[in-house]
Amino acid sequence: MPKATRRTGFSARLMALALAAASLVGCTTSKAIRTSIEIAASPAEVYAVLADFERYPEWNPYHIRVSGEPVEGADLAVRVSRPDGKVVDVPHVTILKAVPGQALHWGGGIPGIFQGEHRFDLAETTPGTTLLSHDEDFEGLFIGFADLPVPVLTQGYDEMNRALKRWVEEGRQG
Repeated sequence: MPKATRRTGFSARLMALALAAASLVGCTTSKAIRTSIEIAASPAEVYAVLADFERYPEWNPYHIRVSGEPVEGADLAVRVSRPDGKVVDVPHVTILKAVPGQALHWGGGIPGIFQGEHRFDLAETTPGTTLLSHDEDFEGLFIGFADLPVPVLTQGYDEMNRALKRWVEEGRQG
């Protein structure tokens, strides 16, 4: 049998085995984090801070380093400092959506296996006030096996949201 056929057969058997194992252990195939905060600033002002990755170390306690450009299709490398003390590097992330004053989304992974999408969505609630929705969805066969404690991640997102609010409202972003 040609090598390519053996590899394809092996991959299919491995996937079938993984699916069977996941169903036996009751594996979770998705996780969601939902946070939000109101910020006394326009969506454009909030977006400007979120899109200025170089300054994240100055104010952001959760995403302590983001390298790359806030342009759709751009590659990023993200370093996260979780509230439980773990520091996690996420090296292959892509900007999925970058609409100034409205949305900044990034994500990556292998569809069906392990994939995540991190979202910052901005909406003006009253003139000069922005509602930041800071969310993430993880999905795929191996999500249940990943170190993604939703309460810890939610705490980290909330801490980041409060730090962003302080930074923007105190005018330190200029």
